[in-house]
Amino acid sequence: MRILTAILAIMIAVVFVGSAMAVPPGKTAEFKGGALGKVAFDGKIHADKGAKCNDCHTKLFQMKREAKIKMADHKSDKFCYSCHNGTKAFKTDGNCAKCHKK
Repeated sequence: MRILTAILAIMIAVVFVGSAMAVPPGKTAEFKGGALGKVAFDGKIHADKGAKCNDCHTKLFQMKREAKIKMADHKSDKFCYSCHNGTKAFKTDGNCAKCHKK
């Protein structure tokens, strides 16, 4: 019985580890954004639009606060641009200030 309880506890911890690493309400995750300024990600804004954490993690991003996005990626279907292509969400091309803040 103890082994079953321990296994169940580990399984529950694994399921909820993503929530523990998520951006909490009222907070943002900030990333270096080069010459255009940092990029601040607000999980609440995305959640309010109907996005779920699993929509991006781990399909587009690993579960860590690190992003290695290059300028060339802005014209791809990788990372943020999988949705931010002008169809599902605003297009990033020409809208730099929507994400980049100096």
